[in-house]
Amino acid sequence: MPSLEYYDKLLLAIAGSLAFGLAIGVATSVALEVGLAGGAVFATLFVYDAMFRNPPLPTTGARAAVLVWHVFVIVAIATAIL
Repeated sequence: MPSLEYYDKLLLAIAGSLAFGLAIGVATSVALEVGLAGGAVFATLFVYDAMFRNPPLPTTGARAAVLVWHVFVIVAIATAIL
């Protein structure tokens, strides 16, 4: 079994936080929306860590990914407008 990298663990923590909030909303007397909101607040801590405390550093192939992303955004906006 391959070992998980740091950002893989963060993604699992985010999904787990949301799933835990959903489970609390379904299995207890807490409203579903409140459970999901609590899970989202908890998941925000992991998102903050991934974006601001330990952001991923670009690799050498980042230029191509940036170009593809911007082309995708321009095409998406153009199709939404037209």
